[in-house]
Amino acid sequence: MPAPPTDRAPDLPTGTFVPVTVAEGLRTAAQRDPGKVALSESGRDLSFDQLLQRVDRVSNGAHFGLGLKPGDRAALMAPNCLEFIEIVCGLAEAGVPAAMVNPRLTAPEVEYICDDSGARVLFVHASLEPVARQAKLKSVERIIVVGVDYDDWLAQWPPERPPVRPREWDVLMLPYTAGTTGNPKGVMLSHRSRTLTFFGMAAEYGCYSPEDRSLAIAPLYHGAGFAFAMAPVFFGGFCEILPSFDPEKVLVALSALEITNTFMVPTHFNALFALGEGVLGQYPTPCLRTIISNAAPLPDPTKRRIVDHFGEGVLHETYGSTEGGIVTNLRPADQLQKTNCVGQPFPCTQVRLLDEEGNDVEPGQIGELYSRSPYLFNGYWQMPEATEDALRGDWFSAGDMAQQDDEGYIYLIDRKKDMVITGGVNVYPREIEAVLYQHPAIAETAVVGVPDEYWGEAVTAFVVVKPDQEVSEDQVTAFCAQSLAKFKVPKSVRFIDALPRNAAGKVLHRELRGA
Repeated sequence: MPAPPTDRAPDLPTGTFVPVTVAEGLRTAAQRDPGKVALSESGRDLSFDQLLQRVDRVSNGAHFGLGLKPGDRAALMAPNCLEFIEIVCGLAEAGVPAAMVNPRLTAPEVEYICDDSGARVLFVHASLEPVARQAKLKSVERIIVVGVDYDDWLAQWPPERPPVRPREWDVLMLPYTAGTTGNPKGVMLSHRSRTLTFFGMAAEYGCYSPEDRSLAIAPLYHGAGFAFAMAPVFFGGFCEILPSFDPEKVLVALSALEITNTFMVPTHFNALFALGEGVLGQYPTPCLRTIISNAAPLPDPTKRRIVDHFGEGVLHETYGSTEGGIVTNLRPADQLQKTNCVGQPFPCTQVRLLDEEGNDVEPGQIGELYSRSPYLFNGYWQMPEATEDALRGDWFSAGDMAQQDDEGYIYLIDRKKDMVITGGVNVYPREIEAVLYQHPAIAETAVVGVPDEYWGEAVTAFVVVKPDQEVSEDQVTAFCAQSLAKFKVPKSVRFIDALPRNAAGKVLHRELRGA
C-alpha cells in the first residue's frame, strides 16, 4: 500500500495547517465548557477538563514512563468503562495505537493479538487479569491493571500536553477483525479517518450537538462501538457508557437520563422487545430522536416494531465495516418504504458495484460493493497482500454482494466471503473449523451462519463423524469452548453424512445455510 501523504502540502503557508486528531476535538470541547460532564459510567463522572487531563497523563506516562515511541503499539483488554476512552485517546496522542482485544477472548486468542501487534504494554481490566496472566505474551514488557495499579501509575504523570504530536495519518487504533486465514487481522484506523467519520455522522444523523446526550451500549473494543461513543464527546456532548448489555437497564437509561441518541445492533433490539409490552411501557423515551442500527441487516418485523415503539423519524439503518467505515445509510423516512435496503451512500462516500472483471453493473444487477471515502483504513497491520486483495485502486470492498435500484439505493444480497455476524460481532468460520478438526471423532466439518431472529446469524457447525465414532452436540460445543471465546462456540451442531461440494471439491456453504 502506498505511503500516506505528509500532513502539510508544500504550498500551504507555515503554521496554518492543523492536523485533524481525536485529541484536538477533546481540547476544543474542554476549552468551551471545561466543567461539563463528558462521560459517565456506573455512577462515575468525568468532566471535559478531567477527561483531557487524564488523556494527557496517559500520553505522558506512555512517553516518559513506559518509553513508548511514536509507532510503537500497546494493547487494551477491558469491558466498557471510562478508562477505555482515556487510554485509547491518551496512547494515540503519544503516537501509540492500541490493539483492541475483545474482553471475551481466551488466553491463546489474547496471545495472538498481542504478539501479532507487537504490543509492548498491555492495559487490562482487573476482571480480566487472570486471562491476561495465563497468556504467554512475547512482546509485552509490562501489564498495567485498571482497578489495581492503573490510577497510581496515572497519577505519576503531569496533566499537560505531551511533547509528541501525532499526525492525522498516524494510526489512532488497531481493532482486530476476522481474516481469511482464520486469524483476526489488525485494521489500521487513522486519526483522519475517525475524526472525519465523526463529522459525517454529525451531518447524516444530526444528533451530536453539545446539547445531545448519547448512550453507549455496543462494545468499545469494536470499531463502531468506539466511534458511536466517541463522536458525541468529540463535539462537546455527553455520553453514558453502559459496562455491559442488560435490556432493562438500557430502557432505564434511555428514559431517566433523557438520552437523545443511541447505537444498537439487531440482537439488542430483540432482547429489548423480548421483555414484553408491560416492561417496555414503563420507560417512555420522549427525548430519543435518533437510533442507529448496524452490524447485521434488520429483519423487517423487527424494524416495524422499532418504528411502532420508538416512533417514526427515529431509526437509521447503516451499512459499513471496520475497514471502510460507514458506507451507506437508510434514513428514517425510507425505513418502511425500502425493504431489505441499506440506503444511499454516506456523506463524502462514493459507491460502485463491480462484476468479476471490475466493470460497473447496471441497476438491478448484482455486483461486489466497493466504496471510496476519507473514512477508509490505512490497511491491514503487516498484511500487505490482504490489503491489496481488498482494494481496487483506492476503492475498498468488504466482500459484500449488492444491487442498486434506479434511485441509487443499495440492497445487500450476500457476502462473497463466508464471515458470520452474530450479535453484531464478526466471526470467521475457518477459525472454528480448525478447532473442530482437532476433535478425534470429527472427519469433516463446515461452519456457517444460519439466520436467527435473536442473533442475526447463529454460528452453526455441520459435522461428519468418523466411522465407528460417536460424539454428541454437547460434547462438540464443550470441546470448542476450551479454545474459543463463547460467542464463537457454535449455537448448534448438525450431524450429516457428507458435506455438499461442487465439482471442484469446494464446500457449498450456501447450501448449508439453507439446510
